[in-house]
Amino acid sequence: MNACMPSASVALVPRLKADDEHRGEQDPMSDTYRAIQVTKPGEFTSVRKPLVSPAPGQVRIRVEACGVCHSDSGTVEGTFPIDWPRFPGHEVVGRIDALGAGVQGWSVGQRVGVGFLGGSCGYCDFCRNGDLVNCRNQGFTGIHSDGGYAEVMLARSSGLVRIPDDLSSVDAAPLLCAGLTTFSALRNAPAKAGDLVAVLGVGGLGHLGIQYARRMGFEVVAIGRGAETAELAKKLGAHHYIDNAAVDCRTGADRNLGSGPRLWKPQARRRAHRNSCRR
Repeated sequence: MNACMPSASVALVPRLKADDEHRGEQDPMSDTYRAIQVTKPGEFTSVRKPLVSPAPGQVRIRVEACGVCHSDSGTVEGTFPIDWPRFPGHEVVGRIDALGAGVQGWSVGQRVGVGFLGGSCGYCDFCRNGDLVNCRNQGFTGIHSDGGYAEVMLARSSGLVRIPDDLSSVDAAPLLCAGLTTFSALRNAPAKAGDLVAVLGVGGLGHLGIQYARRMGFEVVAIGRGAETAELAKKLGAHHYIDNAAVDCRTGADRNLGSGPRLWKPQARRRAHRNSCRR
């Protein structure tokens, strides 16, 4: 599954400049690492930070890839409560190179991922009821703690996920936020395999939603703006493409696809609607 899509937001992130002829792979013996930090709203700075040991319950990760999510703008622009400076980035994949005291079930050299949710505590009322997402003591990666716009990051061990060996770090990173969001929407939608499902927008989330929906057995309609997106939508697995710049999708979808009440729009954090074009 191709998880990489070009994004205008990538241009906002300055590249780490080589210093002291440091290029290519990170030096595993170095006592410093490079990072991109935000020092105040809208201001990026390339810095070199001292390597620190993980605290109890944490692991230290050598970052191999970090996706760029629109939610990172909340850190960059200061719309979240930020304790400056802060490293953005919450779609992180890398390898553990150190374990803090008390960490169990993880080992040095293991490839892991870290998403937006920084790790549950395991003892609050929500955690005791199995609702780890709403843990009262869970920080957000890149907001309450430094994220993956760096060569090294610290993470709570309870927030880690394993990354399969046959999935590259670059392809895996966006799945930790955009992928999780779209998959959860489809999984929790009332649509069943064989139903007609519409994905509104073929962008950073939509391109993943199309691929998931196709592999979950749905008949997939991609709705985008412009005829030039049709080829990409079909390549990703869409059975149909509707250009909503040329067609009134409020009526065109039902007329052209015979969808009626079977057309569903998966949309995370909102209830799925029977009319895919309702906004």
